[in-house]
Amino acid sequence: MGLLKSFFSQCARPEGSLGRVMLSFMNYTHAPLTNWGLKLVDIQDGWTMLDVGCGGGFTIRRLLNRSKDAQVYGIDISEESVAKAKKVNAEVLDKQVFVTQGSAEKLPYENEKFDLVTAVETVYFWPNLSGCLQEVHRVLKPGGKFAILVEVVDSDSKWTSVVEGMTAYTPEQIKSLLDDAGFAQTEIHRKKPTYATIIGCK
Repeated sequence: MGLLKSFFSQCARPEGSLGRVMLSFMNYTHAPLTNWGLKLVDIQDGWTMLDVGCGGGFTIRRLLNRSKDAQVYGIDISEESVAKAKKVNAEVLDKQVFVTQGSAEKLPYENEKFDLVTAVETVYFWPNLSGCLQEVHRVLKPGGKFAILVEVVDSDSKWTSVVEGMTAYTPEQIKSLLDDAGFAQTEIHRKKPTYATIIGCK
């Protein structure tokens, strides 16, 4: 259990060699959730998009593949994640893909910049979740969308005892927080076994 706990403690902020293993693990294990969740958003060509908590950078790549002439930004609190995301998107880095180290609490982008913001398996680790959601609202264009993709959908989840610093939320709790942050037309989509995508519109 000790090694397992050490491994899963890398979820919030991957560091060092164990963190690099976790990032590769996340890139592949999050794929089914991400592929399903992104299909629920009608992504248009030429969009400017942001993936918050971009981890190993595979969601950035998926967003780029869905939108011709897009620009995709990624931000993550972990130095390891930023390095991995840059490596995964190396051929378009600083042309169509821009990756920065930073926090969801203080996004380093101007108001109304993005058509779409995504957050895949990451809101569990955001401090002051309400404040972070307001930050996302700020950087979205009017009519822009925010898609939160989660696999842990039970606030009493056993994962919270395994993964350090994790808070689990039900999709209904996330919807309520999005509504409070000013999002409209918030929808909850579910897919078995436990996938959920919550989409809010500015």
